[in-house]
Amino acid sequence: MRTYLEEYLHYLKIERGLSYNTIVSYERDLNQYLAYLDNRGIHELSQIDRFVIMDFLTFLKEENKSSTTIIRMVSSLRKFHQFLRQERHTDTDPMQYIDTPKKRQSLPKTLSIEEVEKIIEAPDTTTVLGMRDRAILEVMYATGLRVTELITLKLSDLHLTIGLLKTLGKGDKERIVPLGDQAIYWINTYLEKSRPELAIKNKADVTNDVLFLNYQGKPFSRQGIWKNLKIYVTEVGIEKDVTPHTLRHSFATHLLENGADLRIVQELLGHADISTTQIYTHISKQRLADVYKEHFPRA
Repeated sequence: MRTYLEEYLHYLKIERGLSYNTIVSYERDLNQYLAYLDNRGIHELSQIDRFVIMDFLTFLKEENKSSTTIIRMVSSLRKFHQFLRQERHTDTDPMQYIDTPKKRQSLPKTLSIEEVEKIIEAPDTTTVLGMRDRAILEVMYATGLRVTELITLKLSDLHLTIGLLKTLGKGDKERIVPLGDQAIYWINTYLEKSRPELAIKNKADVTNDVLFLNYQGKPFSRQGIWKNLKIYVTEVGIEKDVTPHTLRHSFATHLLENGADLRIVQELLGHADISTTQIYTHISKQRLADVYKEHFPRA
């Protein structure tokens, strides 16, 4: 079974050309699946039928896995077993009669403008790391970039004189995103006073073109951005569960609340389908209802 998995991952990388993060996600799901089969003493494809799959999904539910996790797992299993049949490793597909669970619609968590400002202003900008963190937070909120897009930004992606940056989003789709004056100011401050000092610590890679460097002078990891943000959220006393994606959600929501067109927000976020962007209209309507209830005397 492990041989089939290795063959499938190779197919995803070479023939499908999927990103590293996507392949890692598939590998994680399928390793969990194969471990379950091993524990059940199932070592042949001929032993797997829809009842085995249903038992595995029930097992995940009993392990208190979220509905999102289970939906993703079903998708991973469906594509894996389709591949096995396509490659003639088996004549049957046990996923054929397995329905994908319905995803419960939940609104993304967002911050108020005041909360965002508190977080952005939290770093001590008299220090090298504080200047860098202020620039990172300004860029995250001003652009709504995904974490992966943020940490892979290069110096050559910046066009500060015209207030734009270039980023490579999902599916290697390139898009241009505008920058506000504050974000431009703090990027310039970071480039002038902070980044040169951080870059010195990584002499082995003097050609490093990555914009944001960690304290070792190396590119940031996703976890590094997440941990830094958590520190500032705690410092300013915000008790919400804030992640880098929360700033992306807040960016989109605040744009719509201030009259931005949905198509423009779709373009800025890099959504392939506008239905993905439409979730933010629900947040704006909820905000409208909250304001109404708070201020209308007969609400």
